[in-house]
Amino acid sequence: MNATLVRKVTVTAFGIAAAVVATVAATPAPRTELVVYKSATCGCCNKWVDYLRKQGFSVVAHDTSDMTAVKAELGVPDALSSCHTAIVGGYVIEGHVPVSDIARLLKEHPKVVGLSVPGMVTGSPGMEGGVPEHYKVVAFDARGNTTVFASY
Repeated sequence: MNATLVRKVTVTAFGIAAAVVATVAATPAPRTELVVYKSATCGCCNKWVDYLRKQGFSVVAHDTSDMTAVKAELGVPDALSSCHTAIVGGYVIEGHVPVSDIARLLKEHPKVVGLSVPGMVTGSPGMEGGVPEHYKVVAFDARGNTTVFASY
């Protein structure tokens, strides 16, 4: 093979490899699906859903008028209740839990039912505005026992 032909083949091979890399890079990675149950009229629930989407989750949101039944079915203790409830990777996410804690939960796979930010904490994701409050994200088990998962 002469030098000119080798150069053309090499350039073409690099061009094909670059096109493959560009195509792969442009293809979105599979996104983790998170299913959210919420009230249709709750503004902070909608803000939390938007926050999740902006952070890369694929969110399926279901509006319901009976959140009490959803929480009972999923094993959320009353003391840990908030306005919306989600399911991701077999875990329950209750309230305004930050994405970093959801990611950590999915990475570490602890033996818990899920995570909760009880109540409506100013400064948590979806509850921006006003003076941010300190809060805890708690992990809970099937008996309702809790441990602090993260503090803010």
